[in-house]
Amino acid sequence: MSGTSKTNRSVVKLKQRSGSLWRNTTSLARSSAALPIIFKPIFRLMLDDKDVQRTELATCLDEVFADLNDHPISSYSRDLTAYLRQISFLPNEESTENLIRFLVKQAVLRSPVDIPEPIVEEFWLFFQELIESPELEGIVELNLEIIRSVIVVYEPLLVELINNLKQLRRLNRDAMQDMMQKVSVLRGDIVILKRQIKAIRYIKPFLQTDPKDFKTQAEIVAKMVREFGPLFVKMAQVAAASADFLPEEIAAELKVFQEDVSPMTEEEVRQAFAESYGEQPEGIFYGFDVSKPLKSGSIGSVYLAKKPFLIGEKEVLRPVIVKVARHNLEREFSMGALAIELMILSSQYWAPHSKLKPFLGAMSEQLREFTRGFEQELDFVAEAHTQQRFHERAQSFTGWSVPEVYRSSPRILEMQYVDQAQSMAELIASSSLVNDANRRQQLADNFMYTVIMQLFIFQEFHGDLHPGNIMVCGDTHLSLIDWGNVVNMQGKWPLLFDYLFSALSGDVENLADSLIAMSTEEQKNKALRTQLIAQLRDTLKKREVTPLDRFAVFTLYQEGSAGFTKRLSCAASLLSNTYQMGITIKSDYFHLSRSIIAISGTYGSMFINDSKILLARELSFTLLKSPFKYGLGKLAKDVYARYRAPVDRAPVSAGVFQQEALALST
Repeated sequence: MSGTSKTNRSVVKLKQRSGSLWRNTTSLARSSAALPIIFKPIFRLMLDDKDVQRTELATCLDEVFADLNDHPISSYSRDLTAYLRQISFLPNEESTENLIRFLVKQAVLRSPVDIPEPIVEEFWLFFQELIESPELEGIVELNLEIIRSVIVVYEPLLVELINNLKQLRRLNRDAMQDMMQKVSVLRGDIVILKRQIKAIRYIKPFLQTDPKDFKTQAEIVAKMVREFGPLFVKMAQVAAASADFLPEEIAAELKVFQEDVSPMTEEEVRQAFAESYGEQPEGIFYGFDVSKPLKSGSIGSVYLAKKPFLIGEKEVLRPVIVKVARHNLEREFSMGALAIELMILSSQYWAPHSKLKPFLGAMSEQLREFTRGFEQELDFVAEAHTQQRFHERAQSFTGWSVPEVYRSSPRILEMQYVDQAQSMAELIASSSLVNDANRRQQLADNFMYTVIMQLFIFQEFHGDLHPGNIMVCGDTHLSLIDWGNVVNMQGKWPLLFDYLFSALSGDVENLADSLIAMSTEEQKNKALRTQLIAQLRDTLKKREVTPLDRFAVFTLYQEGSAGFTKRLSCAASLLSNTYQMGITIKSDYFHLSRSIIAISGTYGSMFINDSKILLARELSFTLLKSPFKYGLGKLAKDVYARYRAPVDRAPVSAGVFQQEALALST
């Protein structure tokens, strides 16, 4: 009897499992058959006769990918991925921790200075906070996320393609040619992306070098930067501005990118002139040699030529500087950001950890936001307006000037030639400035005076004041070049002061409000305020930073310099709370910090062989003298301008000059 009962129970279980398997299989088959319905919004968008807006396409794609994520295949993928990670067939959270420990060990070994144990422990405290988390995604879901990130980059291009198809369907067959050009952009992007991803291969040999072999490391870094292209060159220039934190060999290699990189080809230069003016440079300038640029940077190359000017009623040939932009820079920057983002997202394959997902996602978004700050340097028309504005402002001041702009197009900028000038980078490297303390002090005064005037009088300042962008005329006069990046301070002062004061005082509510106000999606992030306050309060508690009350002065006095340093350190690290919650800070605030680092590095480089005490003393004197210098300098300039005879100067075309010369000769 018991045997029969046992057999019956087995039969019941088998039926249950068979039924469950049949139901799952049937459900999967039905949902797979209905899969095309998910793409119905896209078909509807394509069939509609109206042009598509980017917001419509983005909303439509978001719905499609949301439905794909909810599809049973994604659920089965999640279960399969969890099982494969459980049996260690795929990387899991344990392997991620081991990988991070390896990277930390490598960083400690390769550090040019000894890293104190408390700092390493502080990192592990941050990592432990990072890894508390929800469920890991399945492989299908992760692939969908990567595909969606790629599509986001191409949304503007897709909108143009779709609208071109609609236009072609309605009326215009000529739109087909334009559509094919857009497709060729995709082919060109693939070439760029393959080159950039290939350049990342240098990371492996870099990690295989001796931790103290900085010379070999510097050579590898330089090769990777050159091969990756303009975006990495730009980042290298930013890193070079804070070279004091790098080994000497690597810092020297990066500083090369501030002065000179590979020049443009002759074909690129001629293509830029054909696009901008419909003629070659020889038809506009005298002595323009496309094969011999004065210098080259990440954005383009600079050439010296001559052009006729009217001085009163007389035409005179004068030297001019012509700056030419590289071809396809917008795509280079977009593909560079995409290559890095794909590398970050793909890291979840070999380093899966649940809490890393929002952290890495926020880093990807922050990278895109940071790259947008570089993109403002790609438009020479906007740069020309900025440079001319500062040229006119500089007329009221002594000690610094800005070259005048004569003409501009999106890829060509023509400006005044500064005679007998030397870049500050060359001057700092020479022994003449090292041995001339008075001249060095005057240069430092002029430099800081210039920064203060721009910062407080104009509320905007040059965003990339590294030594390569500062020309020294005569003994100490400064001429500022390369105005592609400018930091506008209007509206930023209150936020900066609120953030710094709140971080130092431990006021988590004001601190959260400041971070939200500096984010890219302020209204959306307001919903996270309560959660952010709790996280900030917990972070301050773990770092033993107590809020200040009415006895703040007494508290700060008791804590001493060590306590103040700890509060400053905490203020700098609190941005990590935004990454953990997926909050992205606006590029303006990151580029502001980049600009301040460049200014500090330039000023410090003038006193590189002097003590920090001397540098601090000179800076204090300069700050005290600046208000008086501004008043006296402005008065002297006004008196000079009153008695100065106006001189009319206007560039004329080479054709007009040749016609006039021919008329005079006959």
